[in-house]
This record gives sequence, structure tokens and C-alpha cells, in this order.
Amino acid sequence: MHWIRKFAAAALGALSVCTVAPAEAQPAAAAAETRAPVTILISIDGFRYDYLARGRTPVLSRLAAEGASGPMRPSFPSKTFPNHWTLVTGLRPDRHGIVANRMEDSARPKEVFTMASEDPFWWNAAPPIWVDAEQAGIRTASMFWPGSNVAIGGKMMRNRTEGGTRPSDWQQFSNAVTGEQRVNTILDWMRRPAAIRPRLMTLYFDIVDGAGHNYGPDDPRTLDAVATVDTQIGALVDGLAALGQPVNLIVAADHGMAAISSDRVVTLDRLLAPDDYRALEFGAFAALNPLPGTQARVEKALLGHHPHMDCWRKGEIPARFHYGSNPRVPAIFCLAENGWSIAQKPPEEPFAGGNHGFDPAVADMAAVFIAHGPAFRPARLPAFDNVDVYPLLRDLLGLPAKPGVDGSDAVFRPALR
Repeated sequence: MHWIRKFAAAALGALSVCTVAPAEAQPAAAAAETRAPVTILISIDGFRYDYLARGRTPVLSRLAAEGASGPMRPSFPSKTFPNHWTLVTGLRPDRHGIVANRMEDSARPKEVFTMASEDPFWWNAAPPIWVDAEQAGIRTASMFWPGSNVAIGGKMMRNRTEGGTRPSDWQQFSNAVTGEQRVNTILDWMRRPAAIRPRLMTLYFDIVDGAGHNYGPDDPRTLDAVATVDTQIGALVDGLAALGQPVNLIVAADHGMAAISSDRVVTLDRLLAPDDYRALEFGAFAALNPLPGTQARVEKALLGHHPHMDCWRKGEIPARFHYGSNPRVPAIFCLAENGWSIAQKPPEEPFAGGNHGFDPAVADMAAVFIAHGPAFRPARLPAFDNVDVYPLLRDLLGLPAKPGVDGSDAVFRPALR
């Protein structure tokens, strides 16, 4: 029975400790950190706005219902790099200089910009939001974003960059880094001491765009990718809640996605010879420069309306596209009808899938936009242009409005607390 008396005594002691624990715990509770909200800008590449209505997005649909959401028009052309740079600069591609995923500049006649280009020369026309934030003493971090690995304002010297500004923390893009790893990186940053904890972060997912290109926007495999990203964002939201970290989430996409097929292709070989021009891109549009001595012939063959395609000189692109004044825009620009493709010659094999780059006004190009967090009240937003996101980001960070940008925060004001 001795062990029973010892156990009872121990239990009574433990009970007495429990009865005083709340009073003793008060200083520790009082010392617990109160975190200020952070801002996370999330891009889901190729996430068409109406994917929210497909029944595969319980997390994003809840965030949309509790916050502000609406269809967002991409800038022209509705391609990945131009629109990611617009979201973080507030300028249209014609002004910020990333006018396409592939482009040339007469100042660098032997170079071609691709999505792997890191030379600040291509990017320096417009500083992104993290540059102004860092200069204002706001620590930033990027778990992938086109251009976040570039030292903005710097100069490439002998294969290395001198000067310039990057986020305080950034990662070199790799498809091998899974969505779960990307989310965990954000959460790890949030576990840091306050002095080195970012207040603005970017996060990028690419699997929805990849599936949309491969299978088309209505294929079950594309919707599986949508569901996967929804789950990963759910893990981020839950992880931040477990840390007691308030967050203003901005979930956006660079563009939507349209179904394409080998049955809907405009071929240029029936209009002019391929050795009359040099093409930078084909697909939803054709961007090309006539070779010396061929300009008149190329213009005669291409300019104007064709079945499922329109072609213009760069200075005559319709004003609603806000495109064509930048010297990096090629001399001739042809835009396909939504869902059609432009190619140099007929496809060798049948294909079906998805693409973007079309007129931003068509519904297929509409991108998702959701804003959720303590700064927002529930609101359904009318369709708006993606240049408006940058002024909103400045509001959330407490940065003053920047003059001369192409967007405005006016569309969001009814949704801001």
C-alpha cells in the first residue's frame, strides 16, 4: 500500500501545482509575441478565373467567399513573364520592357531574351515592389517569381552582376522544387526571429499552367493540378495559423488558358516565304521582323485581317492593347483568334492542348484574383486590369502611392477595412 500513498501524495502535489499554474503562466503568456500581418503574393500560373467554379478548390473558394475576389484581365500579351512583371511593377509590358517571353533589343543585337535571362539589362526599366520595400526597410523574400533572382539596378560584368537589389531572401527557380517544399520554405521564413522575418513574400506555382498546356483547360488532369495547388495553399494557410501569423494573401494568376487544336492553325507559309522574315515567337501570336530587303513584301502579305488572324505594324496595334511603342516589340505582330494558333507551316502531327497570349478581353484569358486577410472584407469585384494589383500591394505594406504607374487601387477600396 506504500506505493499507493506515494502515488496519492504525488498526485496531490501535482494537483496543487496545477491549481497555481495559471497565475504562474501569466508572465509567459504576456510575453508571447503579437505578430503584425505579413503580405504574401501568390501566383498560380495559368489559373483561369472560372477554375474556381469547377468544384475542386475548397480552400481557394473559401478564401474567395471570405475575402475580395473577381476576374482579372491580364496585360497584353497575355504571357507569363510580361504579366508577372506587371503585377509587381504596376506598369504594362510596353512600359516595363518585358514585352514577351522571348524578345530582342537593338542595343544587344546578338542576344535574345528568354525566360532564363538574368542580365539586369533586360529588367532595369522598372523596379519591382520588393526593391522599393527593401529600400524602405521592409524585408522581403521570394519563393520563386520571374525576375526575383535578378539584381535590379545592377550591371552584368564578366558574367557576374555588380550592384543592384534583390529580395533579402530568394530562391533560384527549379521545377524540381515541389509545391510542398515551396510552402514549407515560406513557413520556415515565418519561424525566424522578428528581426529577420520577411514582411512581403512571393510564392509561385507552375503545375496548373503546365497541365493546361499539355491537356487543355477542361481536361480532368488539369483540374487535378488545380486541386493539388488548392491543397498546398491550404497547408500554407493552416501552417500560418498554427504559428499565430496573421497574413494578407493575394492570390493571382498571370493569365488564363484557351483550348487549342491542330484543327485550328493559321500557317504563314501560304502567305510568304519563311526566308523573308525572322520569327521570335509563334502560337497565340506571331512576332516577327522582316529580313533586309523584304519589308514591303512581308507587309503586303501580312498586314490586315485574315481568317482567324490580324496583323499590324508595331505602331498600328490597336490602342486598347497598350502595346507597340517599346523598341523591343518586333516590327510585325500577328494575333490569332482565341483558340487558334499561328505557325510557320502545318503541324506534322495532330495535337490538342491549351495556350495563352490571346486578347486579354476574352473570358478564357481571365485570371484568378483573391484577396484575403485582416485588411479585407468580403466583396465581389468587377473585372479589372492586373496593373491595379501593384498599388494594392503598396497599400498593404504602408508604402506611399507611386506616381506614374498604370494602375490604381480604386477597384479595391470598397473591399479594404
